[in-house]
Amino acid sequence: MWTKQQTVTETPAAPPVQTSGTPVVPFGAPSTSRLGNTAVRTLARLGSSLQIKGQITGTEDLQIDGKVEGAISLRGHQLTVGSTAQLNSEIHASEVVVYGKVIGNLHARDRVDVKTDGSVVGDISTARISIEDGAHFKGRIEIDPTKSQAAAD
Repeated sequence: MWTKQQTVTETPAAPPVQTSGTPVVPFGAPSTSRLGNTAVRTLARLGSSLQIKGQITGTEDLQIDGKVEGAISLRGHQLTVGSTAQLNSEIHASEVVVYGKVIGNLHARDRVDVKTDGSVVGDISTARISIEDGAHFKGRIEIDPTKSQAAAD
């Protein structure tokens, strides 16, 4: 048993180790959009071991690192497709950043970024787009700058 003279010291838990090339924001940490929005936004995350079949809807930013089959709707929020993610989905979001693999159409009100190791097979409809060297894309692109302006009005 412990006596009054003995004390217990606790060592703080080590911070989580990032194993993928995808940036990870701690749960509940404030995030800001590229437009300089300083409002506090939460980030939900689906880990790499999760597999979902069905529709995902939400009103917060989402990072997916697992497998998803089904529609994803995050209108007004950002979807980050992690480097280990495999999505077979129709996607509606404000911004979409792709580090992993997406099969399906992307509809982003503001922006789509396909990163170096990212892959999109499907049509993209957005106001702004960026496809880095080394990324894979097969489909059509419709750029409509009025999408972003209409949302701001």
